[in-house]
Amino acid sequence: MKRRRIILDDEDEDPLAGVANLFDVAMVFAVALLVALVVSYNVPEMLDDEADLTIVKNPGQPNMQIIVKEGKTIKVLNMTEELAGGQGSKMGTAYRLDTGEVIYVPDDLSP
Repeated sequence: MKRRRIILDDEDEDPLAGVANLFDVAMVFAVALLVALVVSYNVPEMLDDEADLTIVKNPGQPNMQIIVKEGKTIKVLNMTEELAGGQGSKMGTAYRLDTGEVIYVPDDLSP
């Protein structure tokens, strides 16, 4: 009687090969979530070099911030307790009319 040899497939399969595919899927999912977050907050303008943008965070709160983007520069302005603080000198007065117009009157009225 002839002995039949059973040919076994001796290829060792890596048991973690499926985990690598899951990692790839998770990375694609994470990037999609980040893109959805940027789009949902309507700030794709922050990524555009030509767009000017102003964002007010926590309006009316003591920790309010104003973020101003002009071209490629971004400035963050933090609120302080001082009213009309800053450096420089007063140059004039601005008046708002009943029609909504704003008129500026300089302090130095020399001809």
